[in-house]
Parts: sequence; C-alpha cells; structure tokens
Amino acid sequence: MEAKHKQVIKIILNVIFIAYIAILTYFLFFSERYGRDTGLSNYRYNLTLFKELSRFITYRKQLGLESFIVNIFGNILAFTPFGILLPVVSPDNRKFINVGLLTLQFSFTIELLQLIFKVGIFDVDDLFMNTLGGILGYLIFKGFYVLGKRILNRSR
Repeated sequence: MEAKHKQVIKIILNVIFIAYIAILTYFLFFSERYGRDTGLSNYRYNLTLFKELSRFITYRKQLGLESFIVNIFGNILAFTPFGILLPVVSPDNRKFINVGLLTLQFSFTIELLQLIFKVGIFDVDDLFMNTLGGILGYLIFKGFYVLGKRILNRSR
C-alpha cells in the first residue's frame, strides 16, 4: 500500500476515534435519556463492587428490560470500541496490559468527572464493566489483527 493511502487511512481512523470519544462524552455527561441531570444537589457514588449490578439483576422486572440491558450491557458495549480503536490509532498500545490499564484510567476519569460535576454516579461497577468492555474490544482487535496477518502471509 502506498504511503499516501496509509496516511489517509490513519487520518480517517483518528477521526473515527475522536468521533467515538465525542459521542461517548455526550451520552455520559449530557444525554437526558440516560439520567444525566445537572441539577443534582448531592454527590452520588457506589464504592461496593457488584452492588448496582446485583440490584439491576434482582429487580430487572420492576426496572424494565431497557434499564436492565443498558445498565448491565451498556457499559461493556460503550467501551468495546475504545478497546478496538486504541491499538489501531496508537500502535504503541497494542499490548493487552496497556489497553486494559488505559481503559481503566479513561473510565476512572469519566466516573470522577461525573462525581465532581454531579451528572451521574461514581460507580465501581461501571469501572469494572467499562474495563471489561475495553478488554473485550482489545480481544476483537487482536483476533482481527492475527487473522489479517495470516491472510497477508498466505497471499505472499
């Protein structure tokens, strides 16, 4: 592939990554649909691992299917693209440990900002699920990366 084509692809992937971060920011800080109130008077937080996950599982019928799915799977799905795109746009971060720790750090920053600005709940369950999503994304990236290398090696 020509250097010019590689550069164009790199720019497109960086734009996709930035767009993903912007969309994620909107949903995590501004979307009223997902309970982002800016008028909260108290700091809200959960520091007990699996407390909120257990609550959503136990009361799934009362909370409704959408609430259950968004809270159980939403965090994983929301951070899966981070785990896919990070090693694509940053070749220095193609190791499992790097993606896992950067996902945890990114998630912690988001949770902390939600607490500080009172636009959500600082929730260790979210940290866990977000990091799990980033790791899942990395595993998807790695699977396609290995598959792509095998295909290229066969065609030579």
